[in-house]
Amino acid sequence: MKTKKVAFIGVSIALAMVLSYLESQIPIFAANNGFKVGFPNLVMMVVLYKIGWKETVLVSILRIFLMFFCGFTRDITGLVLSLAGAVLSLLGIILLKRTNLFSCIAVSVVGGVLHNIGQIIAVCIWYQTAGLALELPLLLISGTIAGAIIGYVSGILVKKLDKLKF
Repeated sequence: MKTKKVAFIGVSIALAMVLSYLESQIPIFAANNGFKVGFPNLVMMVVLYKIGWKETVLVSILRIFLMFFCGFTRDITGLVLSLAGAVLSLLGIILLKRTNLFSCIAVSVVGGVLHNIGQIIAVCIWYQTAGLALELPLLLISGTIAGAIIGYVSGILVKKLDKLKF
């Protein structure tokens, strides 16, 4: 693997962790774990479009585990929910991106929505109750809005980084 690529992956993991931490410090998001913009997803989208799907999976999963082991994720439940959302989201964005039929915004919206669906599924299994699925409609709306914002911004970043070759 090229040095430039390794460095970019390392910086991406660090930036995703910083964005995750900053997002957790915003009072409106800290008070309600279900509704977040998903600032770290900016990094995932840029890595997906600039390097590839394997590196995106690596950055995403390492960020989640490092946030947990460094004590930023509150407990094992947070780790499980983060992983569940990330896995489903990653599957969706990777598959859509590979088709080359959808814009960065559409890919990001699907990622945001699938992240929320993955977390709701995990919550229902973890707590053995389907009642928490009642939050899904609001989470789908917030995932769509957040995904559109992240997709728009990441599309700009990907274009700005066009000169970056790996």
